[in-house]
Amino acid sequence: MDAELFPREPARVAPGAVHLPDWLDGPAQRRLLDACRQWARPPAGLRTVRTPGGGTMTARQVCLGRHWYPYGYAPTAVDGDGSPVKPFPPWLGDLARHAVRDAYGPPGGGAGTPGEPNPQSGAAPAAPAASEPAYDIALINFYDADARMGMHRDSDEKALAPVVSLSLGDTCVFRFGNTETRTRPYTDVELRGGDLFVFGGPARLAFHGVPRVLPGTGPPELGLSGRLNITLRASGL
Repeated sequence: MDAELFPREPARVAPGAVHLPDWLDGPAQRRLLDACRQWARPPAGLRTVRTPGGGTMTARQVCLGRHWYPYGYAPTAVDGDGSPVKPFPPWLGDLARHAVRDAYGPPGGGAGTPGEPNPQSGAAPAAPAASEPAYDIALINFYDADARMGMHRDSDEKALAPVVSLSLGDTCVFRFGNTETRTRPYTDVELRGGDLFVFGGPARLAFHGVPRVLPGTGPPELGLSGRLNITLRASGL
């Protein structure tokens, strides 16, 4: 009820961690969903990730640019069908840089300060500044109603550019923690379809996870059952 009465506002969840609600408008969400459906097709399509201990992740994943597997990256789907990974499209790099600008302000403007959300993010962003990172990897996770993601850090990249996280479909509880431990203190944030979350600077190596997804909460007009999380990173490789 409160969410209906009071619009959700941009928020700094921690120094360097910014939540911008409704950053992607409806048409931008549909364009991104259509692209994700193409990327999820074989070869090197959506697969179940196996953990080093022999278990499996409940969220399924497809990668662009480089293939992520626990503790490393490879040019082929080494724990999938072995095919070359799909290329990372330049427009995703533009989208990532646009997201960072909206979250932190222009380059050199002081990381960690929430900017105004830009729901018309399908528009062409400004040319990248020399100081902006070269985003070249996307990890796309699909969560069904029972999927979860344990607390972890995104630490397999050689670059420490901010991580850009976009949500489509069902709402989730996103747990954003600290850099020292998987346990408290942490903050639970509700991420809905169209939301943007950026974390960099002092928050870049913070533990984070998804303890639950709220089934049936996505916009019905999108035609997506479940949640997609598109995570954009600069590998530094």
